[in-house]
Amino acid sequence: MSGPLVVVGDALLDRDVDGLVSRVCPDAPVPVLDERGATDRPGGAGLAALLAAAQGVEVALVTALADDAAGARIAELLTTAGVRLYPLRLPGATPEKIRLRSGGQTLLRLDRGGDPQAPGEPPEAALEVLAAAGAILVSDYGRGLLRQPALRAALTEAGAPLVWDPHPNGPVAVPGARLVTPNLGELRRLTGDAGAGTALSTATRAGHELRQRWRVGAVAVTMGPDGAVLCHSGGTPLVVPPPSAVDHVEDTCGAGDRFAATAATALAAGAVTSEAVQEAVAAASAYVAAGGAAGLARADRAPAGERPPASAVEDLVSRVRADGGTVVATGGCFDILHAGHVATLQAARRLGDCLVVCLNSDRSVRALKGPERPVNGEADRARLLQALDCVDAVVVFDESTPATALARLRPDVWVKGGDYSGDGAPALPEADLVRGWGGRVVTVPYLAGRSTTATITAARSRGARLVKGAR
Repeated sequence: MSGPLVVVGDALLDRDVDGLVSRVCPDAPVPVLDERGATDRPGGAGLAALLAAAQGVEVALVTALADDAAGARIAELLTTAGVRLYPLRLPGATPEKIRLRSGGQTLLRLDRGGDPQAPGEPPEAALEVLAAAGAILVSDYGRGLLRQPALRAALTEAGAPLVWDPHPNGPVAVPGARLVTPNLGELRRLTGDAGAGTALSTATRAGHELRQRWRVGAVAVTMGPDGAVLCHSGGTPLVVPPPSAVDHVEDTCGAGDRFAATAATALAAGAVTSEAVQEAVAAASAYVAAGGAAGLARADRAPAGERPPASAVEDLVSRVRADGGTVVATGGCFDILHAGHVATLQAARRLGDCLVVCLNSDRSVRALKGPERPVNGEADRARLLQALDCVDAVVVFDESTPATALARLRPDVWVKGGDYSGDGAPALPEADLVRGWGGRVVTVPYLAGRSTTATITAARSRGARLVKGAR
């Protein structure tokens, strides 16, 4: 990206107050929250900027802040994260959203800041950074910043790819925006669509209506756990599902910001709109799986396609054990997934309550199989395995054996295919390790005649015959 990602929009201060509820108020039938701690973070456009900066992107934020404690706190949090601030003067108070929480649940939200106020004129530096942007993300939270005339003029004239994340109370996007990213509820309010039919038909119908009405390049309608629907100049929409289902959703706050920021960054890097939306769906899904805004401190900050955080697998194992379940693990390269692999994995899963696959990394496969392997990279191999119903999690390891990963996970059962059973079969190098904590080591039947090496050899032989015949 030749210039920074410039986020433009309404910022606010989010505060989560966490505590314990053990009694009811004596003068009203409401719970009493005993505060145990509080966490501040930028909200609105500030959260979008923070999420983009966490990915290593150069970020500038054009927003409006009042001269008060909340505005100062937002500025402190953002500058500490490396975001450059270009504030307009905001009359009145900086808006705040305070969530009172206990046991992971929000009991009450308190909003401060009063009615929206028109901001002052943008400083010259703000207009200059917009002109030099590599990409622009408009993060509208409906408090009036995007109605500021000088700011809208600068957005209209900017040459960078522009992503507009709208709000039903905000203005229309400037003409020529590359991508608009409403969720389905916002889209219905923006178009007045009654929502007849399925969610997909509503998103398609209303998405095309908004694209034509606002004169923008495309509309990506975010659909929560169902991914996104991209409405572009062609008549057929592109449906982009998430890479995998999220079993437990702790907090979706900020998922739309993560989606829009990722899309803007991808467009700046040269991606076409469909590619940008696919990257955005993957990033938003990973963000929600890591706990959303409430889990920012532990969120997976690896780009889409890189290794999942070890903590996610360990959390799965802990949950299964807490319920008295059995943790099963198996391992291998799984370079070209075939029927033999699937048979082994299905049999392994039936031995317990979750199956973790320890997957050799690309470096590990090269050391074991030679410089021409693997055929498929570790990210693709992991994704294929995770798409199987019998696989609950994948752990990628770099060593020649998964001993380190096993020592961390300590499965109750370690499974290998039947090629390790019978007379003359090689000894399992992990057997003594697993038995050391009381785990069991078993083999399961293997489908004869299926192997990755044989598949590769057959493919090369067939390719050679085709080339020879063509001559």
